[in-house]
Amino acid sequence: MTSDPNAAKYEVRARITAEGVIDKPDVVGAVFGQTEGLLGDELDLRDLQKSGRIGRIEVEIDSRKGKSEGEIIIPSSLDQVETAILASGLETVDRIGPCRAKIEVISVNDIRISKRQKVVERAKEILARLQEESKGVGVDLTEAVRKAVQVEEITAYGPEHLPAGPNVDQADALIVVEGRSDVLNLLRCGIKNVIAVEGTSVPQTVKDLSRGKTVTAFTDGDRAGELILREMLQTMDVDFVARAPRGSEVEELTQKQLLKCLRNKIPINQYLEMSGFESTGATREPREERGEAGGGRPERRDERPSATTARRDDRERAGPPRGIASPPSPAAPTAPLSPELQRYFDLLNGVENTSKSLFVGPDDAVVAEAPVSDMIEAMGNLSAPAKAVVFDGIVSQRLIDVAQEKGIATVVATRLGPLGKIPDQIRIFTKADLAAAPSAR
Repeated sequence: MTSDPNAAKYEVRARITAEGVIDKPDVVGAVFGQTEGLLGDELDLRDLQKSGRIGRIEVEIDSRKGKSEGEIIIPSSLDQVETAILASGLETVDRIGPCRAKIEVISVNDIRISKRQKVVERAKEILARLQEESKGVGVDLTEAVRKAVQVEEITAYGPEHLPAGPNVDQADALIVVEGRSDVLNLLRCGIKNVIAVEGTSVPQTVKDLSRGKTVTAFTDGDRAGELILREMLQTMDVDFVARAPRGSEVEELTQKQLLKCLRNKIPINQYLEMSGFESTGATREPREERGEAGGGRPERRDERPSATTARRDDRERAGPPRGIASPPSPAAPTAPLSPELQRYFDLLNGVENTSKSLFVGPDDAVVAEAPVSDMIEAMGNLSAPAKAVVFDGIVSQRLIDVAQEKGIATVVATRLGPLGKIPDQIRIFTKADLAAAPSAR
């Protein structure tokens, strides 16, 4: 039951009970008749209704088993005092038709409060939709401008019309990615010295462009990215390797993720030794089968030794870095390995030629393992504490830094790479160190 829409401010609700069967006209007649003259001329119901100061009286009656019950609603545009007097006057009605009856006021409601609440709720909906639409427009405009700039900046380079940034010719460094979407993502981050190979076969234009530049190969973190990277290593000069996180693609990385991958790029010599790839071979080979003392691109005969090679030679002449167990002299007596180091030696033998890494917990049990190519990332994401890492690869400075951050005190590996300062709390052992002890032979 609803009230008269023309009612202004208040709504009087009252309950009716009658000892007999009554109808709506009986109730309305009783209300008008029994309140006439009771409330004074100013509050006469008939005059108030004619002037529109009260609305149409609504009555709802339900008669069952010789008794009637119902509700009466009177809309009012009077003030609060007059409305309260009108409501109390209703309760003086004690007979409806031939039946004894009782009217009890249930409530007097301020209609404006409910209207205000509806206004507030509706205003919230309108504002939320307006903000959402405005936000969408702003994002669309920003994205449209960004895409327009990207499309303007991207160029078609060389006879193969390869997607590239505008600075691939002028820059001393070059980033080589897989496809056009990768180029667009790097351009969005402000990196303009980038070119795509557009397929698994490296175009001659990219090979020629890589000569004389510092080249970073930046590929997806999936199997296809690994195959394209192997193709690059076999056919062009590459100085650094960057990979998207496992299962991710360069084109879908956020700016923060993309810049982090580029900051964490690995020198080619270290990557080749860690991964077991040959830069001129078609397949992965164990390092021992290659007969090399260190990985990396083969030197041209007219090239001088690189700075990395020179540092390695200086380090070998100066002896092992601080914190690394030195191989014992053949003439000097050697002490047997402790149970802890013997455990590491056994684990190292178990991962030899597998390019795997093992993380050892405080109880000498293996708590995690990962491919060497993902070892540093896995070290940063360890869910259980580890005191040592054992892996089939080369110790790098970045590995030492991350191990120190994660509280890993022992690093056991196949060989050493170029190292700087080694923290006092880090112990480093190589296969040669451990194999020299009597119990390890």
